[in-house]
Amino acid sequence: MDLGKKLREALAKLTNRPYVDENDVRALIKDLQRVLISSDVSVKLVFALSKRIEERALKSKKMDALTLKEHVTKIVYEELVSLMGESYTARLDKHKILMSGLYGSGKTTSCAKLAHFYKTKGLSVGLVAADTDRPAAQEQLEQLSKTVGTAFYTIKGEKNPAKIVKDALKKAKEDVIIVDSAGRSAFDGHLVEELREIADVLKPEECYLVISADLGQIAGKQATEFNAAVPLSGVFVTKMDGSGKGGGALSSVAASNAKISFVGIGEKSSDIEVYNSEKFVGRLLGVPDIGALMEKIKEISKETDLKKIESEELTIESFYEQLKAAKKLGPLSSVFSMIGAVDVPKEMVQQSEDKLKKFECMINSMTKQEKKDAKILKNNANRIARIAKGSGCTEKEVREFLSQFEKMEKMMNMFKHNRGFRKKMEKMMQGGNVNLPNM
Repeated sequence: MDLGKKLREALAKLTNRPYVDENDVRALIKDLQRVLISSDVSVKLVFALSKRIEERALKSKKMDALTLKEHVTKIVYEELVSLMGESYTARLDKHKILMSGLYGSGKTTSCAKLAHFYKTKGLSVGLVAADTDRPAAQEQLEQLSKTVGTAFYTIKGEKNPAKIVKDALKKAKEDVIIVDSAGRSAFDGHLVEELREIADVLKPEECYLVISADLGQIAGKQATEFNAAVPLSGVFVTKMDGSGKGGGALSSVAASNAKISFVGIGEKSSDIEVYNSEKFVGRLLGVPDIGALMEKIKEISKETDLKKIESEELTIESFYEQLKAAKKLGPLSSVFSMIGAVDVPKEMVQQSEDKLKKFECMINSMTKQEKKDAKILKNNANRIARIAKGSGCTEKEVREFLSQFEKMEKMMNMFKHNRGFRKKMEKMMQGGNVNLPNM
């Protein structure tokens, strides 16, 4: 179930009415109850939330500038933010981190995501593989450390995780040390003992529990158990990109008095966010998060010379560089979410992503000369056939790409040289009058 979509539908019933009265507010509250409970949010939390919304909506004084609809919408937003817990501020100084969690939570990949996060903040990172229980856990973390570009420490064959951590601390000179500990299929005494031994040696400033969003409200119970073993500074919630139980997981963790620290929103190492309840609820309700989009753009501009790309004449080669830079923003669904276009049909997003992948394969099958001068491909059947064969696409698809590229090239030239056309385009974009299917 898509929690955000159902919440937006419930609110739309209210906001689309020409006039709102007490009965409409109570109907909205019942809709919210159904949506939240079906998303595995605790019944007790839902009814407490409902009571607060009703009291505030019907009894508290609204601001003069707001209509009753706006007043109720504001209250729903604020109460959902409260339900989903406090926002987190990640420390950006020299410190040590202990990662814990059960099997299947995504703990090892979350270590790599954290390492990527701190690297983008200018800190050096060392990953320590102290999971001696799961086969190939150390090899997996070593491979991830190479992908992310961090230091890696372990002792192959050593069965005592505390010894591995002690040895790593002697060697490590990095700003942030992240220790991956062993998991279990269930919380038990042996796991508690192992975590405490590691903590005694490591003396971590931060202890994060990794929990999968698909646990729903069981996540709160896990947070309570682990917190009793090794005091937690935060909970890292994974698989937030695809679980309908994410709201249940976040609200139950918040209710257990544990702080949600980070969320994993995809499979790549860069798919990590510091938890911000206002932004999370804002995205659920379709409120644009332009700040997050700008942050992403700032991050990729450090890795890619965007100004150089923009200033170059548009060729298939420079288009490919733009395509690679755009891919770093994340999945199209995530980008649409940031600009508030959360209800763009999934089929359309999927088709767009599939097209971009095909474009990339076609470009990779071209020669350097072809990438620099697309004109030599026009009406050249042999070249088109070779590109189609090399990219696994049809000749028709290659011709379609070349036709679209030619139109884009013309538009770019008009945009650069025709001031009147440029003003029209800018006005259209500012007004939001953009035909998304044709983009």
